[in-house]
Amino acid sequence: MRLLRLNRILSIGVRYGLDEFVLGHERVAGLRVLVSTALYWRKLAAPRAVRLRQALEALGPIFVKFGQVLSTRRDLLPPDIADELAKLQDNVPPFPAEAVVAILGRAFGRPLDSVFGAFEREPVASASVAQVHLASLPDGTEVAVKVLRPGIATVIANDLALLHAAATLIEWLWSDGRRLRPHEVVDEFAKHLEVELDLLREASNASQLRRNFADSPLLLVPQIHWDYCSSEVMVMERMHGTPVSQVAALRAQGVDIPRLARAGVEIFFAQVFRDGFFHADMHPGNILVTPDGRYVALDFGIMGTLTEIDKSYLARNFIAFFRRDYRRVAETHIESGWAPKDTPLDDFESAIRAVCEPIFAKPLREISFGRVLLRLFQTSRRFNIQIQPQLVLLQKTLLNIEGLGRELDPDLDLWETAKPYLERWMAEQVGWRGLVERIRQEAPYWSTVLPQLPRLLHQALARQAQATANEDLAALAREGHRRNRLLAAIAALLALIAALLALRD
Repeated sequence: MRLLRLNRILSIGVRYGLDEFVLGHERVAGLRVLVSTALYWRKLAAPRAVRLRQALEALGPIFVKFGQVLSTRRDLLPPDIADELAKLQDNVPPFPAEAVVAILGRAFGRPLDSVFGAFEREPVASASVAQVHLASLPDGTEVAVKVLRPGIATVIANDLALLHAAATLIEWLWSDGRRLRPHEVVDEFAKHLEVELDLLREASNASQLRRNFADSPLLLVPQIHWDYCSSEVMVMERMHGTPVSQVAALRAQGVDIPRLARAGVEIFFAQVFRDGFFHADMHPGNILVTPDGRYVALDFGIMGTLTEIDKSYLARNFIAFFRRDYRRVAETHIESGWAPKDTPLDDFESAIRAVCEPIFAKPLREISFGRVLLRLFQTSRRFNIQIQPQLVLLQKTLLNIEGLGRELDPDLDLWETAKPYLERWMAEQVGWRGLVERIRQEAPYWSTVLPQLPRLLHQALARQAQATANEDLAALAREGHRRNRLLAAIAALLALIAALLALRD
């Protein structure tokens, strides 16, 4: 099976001229003339990036998804390839209704008609890992039912093995292959797929995001019906709305489009800096808008997380960047551990200035916030900076949000929208409000620990005293053993002398 799949990959690679990526390198350059002669019939008019995208689409859904993830690694890819891979669409033919019925019957342990009041056998959405059907519960509640593709785990395991083989080839062919860390990129992709293959984990992601925005006037998240969920099936509230990409329809409904664009930015920064838990796949296909102008989030397979330390360093980076304090940007990278400790600060500051200063010569509303971030990532190569996986997801999400915002409102000033939120967040973190909030959060813990402190202190002192006494006893014992050995040696010596004197007499 795997050999057949490998043969198909090789044939598609030849058809779309992907051998160009291999034969362009020094170790196999001698084969270039031979291959071009053997494949004289092949006409390759399209640019290499377009051909790579077309090949991934021909290889099927898992390679399409890999290309989507790879497009976020702009720290590794040339810009033309990254831009083209970002166009990949996860558009897959649905699997048969009979298979859906069989999966649901196995998951629920009873016939489908006894589980749902109504069930539409024609899917409303179909992707590489799962597809979605509309249904209603016996009490009439409208739901969306997400069903995992049958046999997808085996397909993914085989394709991941082939991708790891390709990663080994990259390390062998490219002199810079190890720095690109191809196996880590494949592992990162595998981690995303692992979550998507377990719909219970996706359901828990949705539940967490819904709780984070429970009282939000900006974002709606579907409710999960846990009694109907399993690793193969996820049942959630059906959400109604207009796809965010249909701007004309939204205007016709009376939605304030510029306000909608600003709300998208605020939602993003709230997820990142308030919660440290963000939807990392917010492309237009995963977002609806209600008639009253609220966003609706869908598809929770890819979520990003940030620690408190990451959030703090990231906010400081953003603020220092737009204050043109390039030295502080460089210092923050080193302090956070994103850059090696031995990075030459002056050189790093100069490189950041070279990237950023030309941008500030333009009006602020013309600055592409995401592009600046990408150029900073590319510059970081020179300083051996290891790109953090959580920041790659953040970069991907930031580009999605910026692209969406500018599509809704071309005059959107991302920074002017985000800056007040960031500065307020920083003030809350390092000012008096932040101190009071942290004390409030820690109060339950200290209310439990403080009454125990005298007893804990007494126990610690008693243990220390016992340890000291034990050490003294052990020292005395060692000293006694040493003296006994010395006396034994002296006695043996005296006995030897006495024996010698006896022999002499």
